[in-house]
Amino acid sequence: MIKEKLKRGSIFYKLYLYFNIFIRYKILKRHLKTYSQFGEDLFIDDFFQNQKEGKYVDLGAFHPMRLSNTFLLHKKGWSGTNIDFNPISIDLFNIARKKDTNICALISDQSDIYKNANYEHAWSAANSISSDDKLTIKKKMKTETFDRLINHNFDFLNIDLEGHDYKVLKTINLNKFRPSLICIEILHDGPNKDNIFNHMNFNKFEFIKNLGPSFFFKREEK
Repeated sequence: MIKEKLKRGSIFYKLYLYFNIFIRYKILKRHLKTYSQFGEDLFIDDFFQNQKEGKYVDLGAFHPMRLSNTFLLHKKGWSGTNIDFNPISIDLFNIARKKDTNICALISDQSDIYKNANYEHAWSAANSISSDDKLTIKKKMKTETFDRLINHNFDFLNIDLEGHDYKVLKTINLNKFRPSLICIEILHDGPNKDNIFNHMNFNKFEFIKNLGPSFFFKREEK
């Protein structure tokens, strides 16, 4: 029953998306001061000194509001590009952030390779129905690289790719793209964390703070 009623593209699905955005967040949670998990968005806003305009790129964007490091910037007048491999997440972005560029893509360190992509139905992004009702979608997706999707400058880069962060990070030309601030999710200590720190140091980005698993690096002035 749930599979049929909430099939992507159905009227029930569309109504659910609008409920999730306009009722749950724009009405019930409109007084939230932070939308991030650990207050990252407040730190980002302070770093940019309450700047009213700017550009962001969000890799692994997940949800336009919930646990978002870029929604507070969006509310202040920023715009940008949001990339996620879950098409239902992108449907939510297309409703809540119409001025942004929202791309459904499996970003990786190589392009044009078909990989298995497993995601839960809207409910991972929308966080609505109980875990017993979650539906896992399995499909093959063609990978894309950062440079094929992004060809413009930006001020802030957010990377949250569930352990694949370094693989994607090392494909980004940080000599060409010089954002003022980069936030990278690092879930565990070990070689992956060391690789990220070494890569950022080599490219002249200085570690300045972490909030939970979110590590911030600012561009060093040449």
